[in-house]
Amino acid sequence: MLTKRIIPCLDMMHGRVVKGIRFKNLRDAGDPPELAAFYEEEGADEIVFLDITASYEERKILLDVATRTAERIFIPFTIGGGIRSIKDIKEILFAGADKISINTAAVENPKLIKEASEKFGSQCIVVSIDAKRVYNESFNNEKNILETQEGPCWWEVYTYGARKPTGKDAISWAEEVEELGAGEILLTSIDYDGTQKGYDIPLTREICKRVKIPVIASGGAGSPEHIYEVLTQGMADAALAASIFHFKEYSIKEVKEFLDKKGVKVRL
Repeated sequence: MLTKRIIPCLDMMHGRVVKGIRFKNLRDAGDPPELAAFYEEEGADEIVFLDITASYEERKILLDVATRTAERIFIPFTIGGGIRSIKDIKEILFAGADKISINTAAVENPKLIKEASEKFGSQCIVVSIDAKRVYNESFNNEKNILETQEGPCWWEVYTYGARKPTGKDAISWAEEVEELGAGEILLTSIDYDGTQKGYDIPLTREICKRVKIPVIASGGAGSPEHIYEVLTQGMADAALAASIFHFKEYSIKEVKEFLDKKGVKVRL
């Protein structure tokens, strides 16, 4: 069994780490490189930085964050937000990031996934999928409908920091990005993000069953038990979390020790 990864997510806005609920009501949580160094000491396997308003505001990617972080930590880190071209990808990787994450640009120009993976290697290219449940709509054969405790639904892909619905089915899109050459999927449930009520298990499990590339589950971690559930029931390869770490509700060490006792293989 492969080792499962625990990854703190550092959502950024204006160069600071922030955290909110469903991408809203954001609170300041600290300096990105400083927090990354702290989490490395705590035992994080990787770090993910997401500039959650970069695409929406059409701002330049934060090369400074990549450079300062590369000088301080040795574990892999990913940067996403506002990355729209091969040039952007090259700059952020050359600044020190190990991987880049694209969402809006990937949806609007799927060929970018293929071109980037061929140029830099698929291991560098993470496609972020922000997905939201859709219940109140007539279903058709183009959507992947799953039964959930709340009723049958499908999941719609959103772009521009979870602001713009696209009409795309998240499960089908996950299969497509794998075919295009993505090396990993970062799957975020908009419905569960920041709620600390647990991950969207049906969505995560279905995508993990459909693709062979690693899937990082994101959105909803509130306890070690939630992380255990998404790594086992949800079949995720890694769990992303923010609030429980940023506001010191649990440490990475506590989460990993909990998982180890439950039989989940982690790097201690």
